[in-house]
Amino acid sequence: MLRYWTAGESHGKTLLAMIDGFPAGLTIDEEPINRELARRQGGYGRGGRQRIETDKVEVMTGVWKGLTLGSPIALQVINRDYKLERLDDLPRPRPGHGDLTGAIKFLGPIRAILERASARETAVRVAAGALAKQLLAEFGIQVYGFVDELGGVAIERPENVDDVDAMVAKRDESIIYSLNPGQDPAFKEMIDKTGKAGDTLGGIVEVRVVGAPFGLGTHAQWERKLDGKLAQAVMAVQAIKGVEIGMGFEAARLPGSQVHDPIHYDASQQDTTSLGYTRPTNNAGGLEAGMSNGQTIVVRAAKKPISTLRKPLESVNLETKETDAASYERSDVCAVSAASVIVESVVAFEIAVAMVDKFGGDSLEEMKARYQLFLDMARKR
Repeated sequence: MLRYWTAGESHGKTLLAMIDGFPAGLTIDEEPINRELARRQGGYGRGGRQRIETDKVEVMTGVWKGLTLGSPIALQVINRDYKLERLDDLPRPRPGHGDLTGAIKFLGPIRAILERASARETAVRVAAGALAKQLLAEFGIQVYGFVDELGGVAIERPENVDDVDAMVAKRDESIIYSLNPGQDPAFKEMIDKTGKAGDTLGGIVEVRVVGAPFGLGTHAQWERKLDGKLAQAVMAVQAIKGVEIGMGFEAARLPGSQVHDPIHYDASQQDTTSLGYTRPTNNAGGLEAGMSNGQTIVVRAAKKPISTLRKPLESVNLETKETDAASYERSDVCAVSAASVIVESVVAFEIAVAMVDKFGGDSLEEMKARYQLFLDMARKR
């Protein structure tokens, strides 16, 4: 079973991810991991913390001469802004954060909650996801994310969103990580105006998994359904308040004839992961009954605006119980771009988990053999 845990605080010495169950025999390249860490720190509207940190991954265990061993892999990202012991507690909880709830739950200081609840923790989740993408690449599976809506404004997208290389090139031209860099000036103005007003912005991100085979996940038990696992992983990202698979909530507003994807067969596509079964639409988002159906897996997530405001909302002093402005910690105006990277990473890891679950994971060589055997058998079905 492939899984991971993280450890570390926002202003602590370091952040750690411990990955267990990763197959042996994969050559690890740290450069793509570091590129993803840099992307997480980017995007227009980020705050001062990103100018302090220059995140780099260190692979601490589980590798010999660049190859994974099949033993636990420890990834480390060091915090340059290490100052936890010098920081005071916050007297007034910030609305939208876990300050009040966590302080009451653990009967302790707000500082103890916010340091772990901080989205800084996602740096090592991105590192873990970037490693998972290297495993997926061995099977021709590509995962990419982008910003689809910002501040309530939808972003126009090209038609062929499954041309991954072309879409990634467009996304990387955009200051907000959208597929339409031409709209960047308008969004830059929006973010600047919002920041000057002391406010923050949210948005919607989309992640697409291209090349996933039939049969990841299962219908047999609720907790093993792939759409459920993806939804849980995405909802567990800080500030995410909603998840859609494929058409999502829009499917509730339309008749079935406009929602479900007709099934056709094209023998010329038999050698692809679709096994020749084609659909004119993909409203299901590549998942039916908790299983991948050979189409692109589509996951969308709603990210709320940053909770820390330069013009704070009202709160209560926990000692005096008097109303006062909420405490302020250095923050961003808009981190939707970063959210697209983080959601991409957690989706990639869950797809890797599903691949290991389906095809075995002691070694990459064994996994590839089982994958090919499955495709050969499925084509004869």
